[in-house]
Amino acid sequence: MEKVFNISQILFDREYLVIKINDQEYRFRINTISEKLAKADDKERNDYIVSPSGYGIHWPTLDEDLSINGLLTLLQNRHVA
Repeated sequence: MEKVFNISQILFDREYLVIKINDQEYRFRINTISEKLAKADDKERNDYIVSPSGYGIHWPTLDEDLSINGLLTLLQNRHVA
C-alpha cells in the first residue's frame, strides 16, 4: 500500500491537536474538528491508530475518525476566507 501522508507525530496541547504531516507541523483547535475529541480525557485522546496509508486517524475508544485530507482542506479554507 502506498503512503498518502507520512504522519510522524500526534499530540494534544491544551485545546489543540498537533499533527506532523510530511515533516510539517499543523495545529487544529480540537473543538472545531471533533466534539468527541473535545470531550475526551487524555487516555481516550491518546488511544489512536494511524491508517497504514497515512490517510486518516482512528480513535477506537471514541469511535471517531478524521481524514488528513479533511483536516488540510479545513486549514486551506480558513486561509482563503
